[in-house]
Amino acid sequence: MPIRARILEIFPGLLLCAAIGLLAAGAERVEAGLLGYVYVDGLVLAILVGTLLHTIFGLSERFQAGTQFSARIVLEIAIVLLGGTISAAAIAASGLQLIAAIIGVVTVTLCASYGIGRLLGLDDRLATLVACGNSICGNSAIMAAAPAIGAPAQDVAAAIGFTAVLGILVVVLLPLSAPLLGLGEWQYGVVAGLSVYAVPQVLAATAPMGTLSTQIGTIVKLVRVLMLGPVVLAVGLRHGRKGGVRLPVSVLVPWFIVGFLLLMAARSSGLLPEAAVAPLTMASESLTLIAMAALGLSVDLRSILASGGRVLAAGALSIALLVTLALLTVSLLPAA
Repeated sequence: MPIRARILEIFPGLLLCAAIGLLAAGAERVEAGLLGYVYVDGLVLAILVGTLLHTIFGLSERFQAGTQFSARIVLEIAIVLLGGTISAAAIAASGLQLIAAIIGVVTVTLCASYGIGRLLGLDDRLATLVACGNSICGNSAIMAAAPAIGAPAQDVAAAIGFTAVLGILVVVLLPLSAPLLGLGEWQYGVVAGLSVYAVPQVLAATAPMGTLSTQIGTIVKLVRVLMLGPVVLAVGLRHGRKGGVRLPVSVLVPWFIVGFLLLMAARSSGLLPEAAVAPLTMASESLTLIAMAALGLSVDLRSILASGGRVLAAGALSIALLVTLALLTVSLLPAA
């Protein structure tokens, strides 16, 4: 498709997402002015507004290309820019301990989530998809694991349904429960990075708690995403598909993770000047707000019921286990 035609295709949906983002940011300011503090962050408001619009009015075809572009490309650019605001010193204190803890939590949750699904009557492949989505990165993990295990389309749809509703609930409830949990910014970032499904949802869940929470939460989440390759290989071998599926490198190691790490390295080594941090932070936050609106516009609450009660129950129990393990992890790790 010619570039001009592609821009015209994307523009309506991108404009809609930007408008919702501006509305959410304005509502956050009004909230702060009336209450003296922000109870529901603008990123969460953008998700909720987008979800309500889609659920009540549907999403016209003319907005779909721009919404998909915002939910993916705009978000990935925001994540890359975020890397330029993070110094390696922010995680140096925990380093290998934190990485080992992430690997341990993902492994335990993967096995336990699969077991929960099977106990609730899900078949082998559907239980595997739910476990992968819950343990690593939601829809992306489900879509990557599906061909590796030969999962039918209906199982993929059911698994994606549970990540849609539970992912939004976690993003909304986790920041609200932060005062009750008594966690510092660093600890909360680790909990969010370990328990929230997708990268954009981590940004939404951590932003209300501060910059350090967002930085640590993103790093923890990206380590979880990097485990997608080994996990997909393992479940594929378990299902006897040793050579049938070859996932591209772009799926196993997404480009935005590479970009994030390169900018973080540039910041840590001094190649990226300190003066660039504030503009990068502002740009990343603005693009994330647009992406959150797109994330909400991709969710139709009415269609979630089609995923089935047992799948939602398996997902709910699995996410409860994941949050519990995350809280246990931060209680054992030395805070940075």
